[in-house]
Amino acid sequence: MIRKIERNNDKPVGKLTKVKDFLPPPHQLIMPDETVKVTLSLTKTSLDFFKRQAQKNNIKYQRMIRELVDRYAKQFTSP
Repeated sequence: MIRKIERNNDKPVGKLTKVKDFLPPPHQLIMPDETVKVTLSLTKTSLDFFKRQAQKNNIKYQRMIRELVDRYAKQFTSP
């Protein structure tokens, strides 16, 4: 007779090791930069894309566009 072994995937497997908390506190996670309001004209297709993606990821579409522009600018800013 073959005995079936039940597995509980919620329990750890093997020896556990406690690791030091290396994450910064919440107030240090977001370092707000100075922002400036601008008027920007986008194509309807682009705006719809950002709105859909933002909704899927539960963030504001303006923040998503700002992050994209910031990353682009950082890519071409000399160190």
